[in-house]
Amino acid sequence: MMDAVRLTARDVGVSFGGLVALAGIDLDVGAGEIVGLIGSNGAGKSTMVNVLSGFQKPSRGTVFLGDVSLAGMPPHRISRAGIVRTFQSVRLFRDLTVAENVAAAVAVLGKGAPDVTELLALMGISDLKEKPAGSLSYAHQRRLAIARALGLRPRFLLLDEPAAGMTPGEVEELDRTLVALRDQTGLGLLLVEHNMTLVMSVCERLVVMDGGRVIARGTPDLIGQDPLVRQAYLGPGRERARP
Repeated sequence: MMDAVRLTARDVGVSFGGLVALAGIDLDVGAGEIVGLIGSNGAGKSTMVNVLSGFQKPSRGTVFLGDVSLAGMPPHRISRAGIVRTFQSVRLFRDLTVAENVAAAVAVLGKGAPDVTELLALMGISDLKEKPAGSLSYAHQRRLAIARALGLRPRFLLLDEPAAGMTPGEVEELDRTLVALRDQTGLGLLLVEHNMTLVMSVCERLVVMDGGRVIARGTPDLIGQDPLVRQAYLGPGRERARP
């Protein structure tokens, strides 16, 4: 069942010396919702995910899970609270099997942890359970990374470029998997992604960043027509097209 708790960021700012990486970002994701966080390279997307997951302390602002502030919490406590992330670079135990990789994540929870077999089935990699993780294709390694994240029983899953390096066919399969994952678990998903085919298909709402700021919010159709978004992606003077 989906609960009413939301993951919310309010006025989040991050500065590195004189460099402003995030400038007062507001963001929220509800249970059972797929939200896309998009923008060109250097827009601040990964920094925002780092803040939400506790890997980066904000210079100002706060992240809430429901009414509970996550300020000052380390990443392991935030993941225990229900906010789990994947990374751009796939971080697997390459010499362990697919099943052993997921079992290692599940073991953190102990009693009441999800079933490894069910998680592998959810991500469509049950037939690979005895394969060493290092022998998998890149697309299957990314699916395994998501299965491991699910082993921590998240309420919100933050996916940092899950379609990177995938073929169009693999992206289409990932699209179906993410929708099924949301439908079957009630998870809230925050998708940070450059593959606009996936983003436009799977996300109900988009938040667009440029230069550490939010420049647009709305449905994929509205965002695709926004002139500020087109300029941020294509630059002035270039042919405009839907991002």
